[in-house]
Amino acid sequence: MEAVSSRLINQAIHIMPSKSNRTPTIYDVARVAGVSISTVSRVINASPNVSEGTRDRVQEAIDQLDFVPKAEARARAMKDFARIGVVSPFFTAPAFVQRLRGVAEGLLSTRFELTIFTVESIDHLNHYLATLPVTGHLEGLILLSLRVNDESAKKLIENGLETVLIEYPRSDLNTVEIDDRAGGEIAAEYLTQKGHRRLAFIGDTTDLGEHAILPITQRLNGFKQTLSKHSIPLPQELICTASYDVKDAEEKIEPVLRLPEPPTAVFAATDLQAIGVLNKARQLGFRVPQDLAVLGFDDLDVADYVGLSTIHQSLDESGRLAVEILLSRIKDPDRPIRHVRLPLKLIERQTT
Repeated sequence: MEAVSSRLINQAIHIMPSKSNRTPTIYDVARVAGVSISTVSRVINASPNVSEGTRDRVQEAIDQLDFVPKAEARARAMKDFARIGVVSPFFTAPAFVQRLRGVAEGLLSTRFELTIFTVESIDHLNHYLATLPVTGHLEGLILLSLRVNDESAKKLIENGLETVLIEYPRSDLNTVEIDDRAGGEIAAEYLTQKGHRRLAFIGDTTDLGEHAILPITQRLNGFKQTLSKHSIPLPQELICTASYDVKDAEEKIEPVLRLPEPPTAVFAATDLQAIGVLNKARQLGFRVPQDLAVLGFDDLDVADYVGLSTIHQSLDESGRLAVEILLSRIKDPDRPIRHVRLPLKLIERQTT
């Protein structure tokens, strides 16, 4: 990498003219990076059809030359039209869809349109965070449940791309979040007050990669810690790992429900997994909630339809609030950074 950096610096010295006020162009970036103009264009437009090595060279050239695409000037000049970007993993998951619904509702009466970018890996995320701040295609950015490192945060701030993070705390960027550990604590307190002493947990606690955060692990930790305060164990056989999917939850909870001494209550880290537990419990002849209480988390739209007791987090509201914070900062960049923690609330329905 050092050799590449030296070569890029030397090339930059040769191609830059003596006039210090000359603005670097896409042609300069292409020469410094040793690629075609079309390749530079693909990089700054976040196209996936570029190799990682080429993307790194182009990005390094952009940074060295302080290159800003002309699209930025055009975008800022178009007072009647602009874009807000949302970067999200798991786009089809209901919780993300409801947050996006809140974002869309918040933008309805504004001049902004919504552009969605989906993330599959840490490299994919870092590519977006490296290029989106300098393309000028966006006026603001919202990130859903994604980690932002110091380098990316610095680039967002230095390039003036107003940003709001949902579900990931950073002191230097606007944030909207909940206390996932507290959610687990609420679940444990509620179920123990109901008299349950043998409880199970189901959720996806696997590491989803460096780009994603782990709210489910925090919910489990809060659940376990509070049970421990009540001298109630949570043995490993009652901790069930299942993906964010109803069918997988049905399959993974079955061995737990077939134990000689099954649990009397299950805390599911998401409503979808709770529905899977309900389906399998009823197939096996459990009466809900007499034989088995089931508590979810999220309060998705479907939770009310099936009578699921759950811990409510304001999914739609988090999206609307992120838009409100973002637009206020776009209008007045000198406004203080905002950090909002939305409350959690237990919703008691027919399954507990």
